[in-house]
Parts: sequence; C-alpha cells; structure tokens
Amino acid sequence: MRDARVSLITLGVADLSRSSRFYEALGWTRTDAGNDKVVFLQGEGVVLSLFGLNDLAEDAGLNAGPLPRFRGMTLAINLTSEAETDRLFAAAIAAGGDAVKRPETVFWGGYSGYVADPDGHLWELAHNPFFPLDAQGRIDLTPPSEEPA
Repeated sequence: MRDARVSLITLGVADLSRSSRFYEALGWTRTDAGNDKVVFLQGEGVVLSLFGLNDLAEDAGLNAGPLPRFRGMTLAINLTSEAETDRLFAAAIAAGGDAVKRPETVFWGGYSGYVADPDGHLWELAHNPFFPLDAQGRIDLTPPSEEPA
C-alpha cells in the first residue's frame, strides 16, 4: 500500500449548507455519508469534507481563533486549457467565491488564478502545459519507463 496520497481534505467552514452549495456548483457531488456537523463531497479521486469550524477545532483539540486571509497554503485544480480555467473561475465567482487573482499568464509558462471559497480557503485554478492530465484529470509526474534496447 502506498501512503503518499491524499484521501480526504477537510475544510473548516462557518455554514455547512452555504459551503456545500458552493462546491456542488463546481461539480463536487454531495454524498449521504455526513451528518449535522460534517458534509462529504465526492470529487475525482479525493473526498472533500466540510466540517463546522468550531467542531473541527474541537475535534483537533484546538481553539478556533480568527482566521487570517492568507493561511499559508492553497489547494489546486489543474485544467486542460486556459478556456477551462476561465470557465471554472467564472463558475466559482458565480457560486459565491471571491476573486483573489483573475487567471493570467504566469512566469512559469502556465495560466492561473486564485479564488477563495466563502470561508476564505484559497484555490488555485490553473492550466499547466508542463503537467499533462490523464483521462481522469490527474497529474502524473512519474517519468516514463525506458524501453529496453
């Protein structure tokens, strides 16, 4: 079994219904696995968990203090083209997200922008021509195996 993977991402949120509607508008599928404190949404190869912020802090044994606008991390969705990046960015804004940085050509040769969900969780939406996506939309940076001579 390989341990180098992400199976579940949990975000602390102020309003489960509002956050669930936001992510469902972006294509995540709400499941029946949750309860009144947590919502589970199925994505491509990962589950997104939305947990009430205070309940999540309590579960971790921490105090839920005020959150800074920049939390030192982002999540990313890589897309197949600049047009797809623009489409998802517009969908995120229409669903209640905050346009932090509109998609643009960036120094590393790709195209990306940033949107914050209704609770300020920062998502990078990007097209990276150096990271081709497979049929399931996954990045695989494993070098191709060499053919025997």
